[in-house]
Amino acid sequence: MFDKILIANRGEIACRVMETARGMGVKTVAVYSDADREAKHVALADEAYHIGHGPAPADSYLLGDEIIAVAKQSGAQGIHPGYGFLSENPEFVDAVEAAGLSFIGPSADAIRKMGLKDAAKVLMEEAGVPVVPGYHGSNQDSEHLFGAADGIGYPVLIKAVAGGGGKGMRLVERSEDFMAALESARGEAITAFGNPDVLVEKYIQQPRHIEIQVFGDGTHAVHLFERDCSLQRRHQKVIEEAPAPGMTAEVRAAMGQAGVRAAEAIGYKGAGTVEFIVDGSDGLRADGFWFMEMNTRLQVEHPVTEAITGVDLVEWQLRVAAGESLPKQQDELSINGHAFEARLYAEDVPKGFLPATGTLTHLKFPEDCRADSGVRAGDTISPWYDPMISKVIVHGPTREVALAQLSRALEGTQVGGTVTNLAFLGGLAGHQGFAKGEVDTGLIARDIDSLTAAPVAELHHRVAAGMVALGLTKVDQAEGFTLWTPLRRAVSLSWQGEVFDLEVEVDGPDRQIWHIGEDEVVANRRGTGWIIGSWVMSDVVQSSATITVFDGYGLPFEVFDPLDREADASGDKNVIEAPMPGLIKAVFAKAGQAVSEGDRLAVLEAMKMEHALLAARDGVVAEVLTANGDQVEAGAALIRLREDAE
Repeated sequence: MFDKILIANRGEIACRVMETARGMGVKTVAVYSDADREAKHVALADEAYHIGHGPAPADSYLLGDEIIAVAKQSGAQGIHPGYGFLSENPEFVDAVEAAGLSFIGPSADAIRKMGLKDAAKVLMEEAGVPVVPGYHGSNQDSEHLFGAADGIGYPVLIKAVAGGGGKGMRLVERSEDFMAALESARGEAITAFGNPDVLVEKYIQQPRHIEIQVFGDGTHAVHLFERDCSLQRRHQKVIEEAPAPGMTAEVRAAMGQAGVRAAEAIGYKGAGTVEFIVDGSDGLRADGFWFMEMNTRLQVEHPVTEAITGVDLVEWQLRVAAGESLPKQQDELSINGHAFEARLYAEDVPKGFLPATGTLTHLKFPEDCRADSGVRAGDTISPWYDPMISKVIVHGPTREVALAQLSRALEGTQVGGTVTNLAFLGGLAGHQGFAKGEVDTGLIARDIDSLTAAPVAELHHRVAAGMVALGLTKVDQAEGFTLWTPLRRAVSLSWQGEVFDLEVEVDGPDRQIWHIGEDEVVANRRGTGWIIGSWVMSDVVQSSATITVFDGYGLPFEVFDPLDREADASGDKNVIEAPMPGLIKAVFAKAGQAVSEGDRLAVLEAMKMEHALLAARDGVVAEVLTANGDQVEAGAALIRLREDAE
């Protein structure tokens, strides 16, 4: 076994690997960028080394030579890549081994064979693994691809051959939309992978995304059953579960065998995932699944497999990479209960799941769930990396029990300092169709309106925020009221842009009478807590002017300065601003150009995704204040439209 390993990654996966390594008595080495000097993974490691010359991945976590140099300097014997960054880079694997170190993952040859989706599909067909009908050839002429799509039949998916995470992927439902979608997919593929090549596949009408966890020793492989990852938005997973709902023994055996054949066909070593697209229109069938791709690394959703099998996949990775044989054979593996994982992100769901930044002023998880997180309260969600806050994982004896546990865990999760998708996750956990196991990759899109409904701040929530704003949650005889008359105080708060006033009469240390407009609400102390009306007051925290009431997945209020009441809150539709820090990838607007509401004026790259910046109204471009390649800050003015009178 290794004495010391380096983790060539950051965030929650780096922390996850360190926890298992520590339990095995293996020392860990962290690397960090300029933006991660105070990060959680740096604090957890036995040693930590700064790499690179900036926060961007290309200037830090993608610098393979520097990472290898740190590994040798620190005395590490192996490098664990985590996922993302260099985890599926065969050149990096070659360099690690050339340096006399162990790569804790598959061989470079296995990664190369599965790295391009078109070549991988040909290989899988040869191995007897079912493959989705489509064009996987080398001819990338646009007209040829257009003809291939017509031959396959619409709808089709255009997918970057070097893709992953939904990048470089476009759904095309009509032939007249194909060329525009192809251009868009190629552009995103170049940005994300440096490779514009695509393949075209038949789009399954009611698709489910079910994947098989495999593990190999370079010769033989086993599978650790399936995960259902059908709840997706923008082709990215949101909630995963294991086992898959509706799975039969026959289909599980067929998919498991296909996964093992895929792994053994390339001499796979370590943890990997074979992903299948499944026709869910009429139940699961042994002839109704097709190979999509193989991820030659540990997956983000691996904890649900660990929960139902009792296997620590990172421990297995370290043991096999150190030369041990497979810890268990197929007949020694079994399923126990059901598990869910929800991905908690800093993102603005109503704004199209726009990634968000911010400093986490508060972060707390329930004790009865597993929370894999790479951040702590006080940490900053950086624009340079994936905005994941945590993975919330639960395990129960049945799917029904586990889903109820997930709902409770999400309700009990507290995040302050940034917008999140927590309420959206809670809506999914409570979705009636999802509860029945009626899942497919289109569920979120079909029910997006109900799943993204704006939260409601009730009177008792407003009173709770007012109590904290005025410091009245711990009233005593000396501070709370005068001898002769109840103390009267007032405060103005803002909820989603709506300003409202509250007045309170503090009628002793245990009773407060609140007035909001014509409504009156009485708060009474009971023990160490408060009951507001009939509602037991939840946790409430304040950071600067923001007060978060932790009910309904977190309701943020702002303490409002009456001097700002006359400020224009309508927003300036004449100026298109950067919603977050990022890189300007393209500018389409020109001075004097007439534009319509919704027209794409520029593209901003941030948090590993491209974001289209759209015109907020019809008008004429007055001036363009940015150019391709500019690095801009959040709120920077990029394009200005003429005033109506201009």
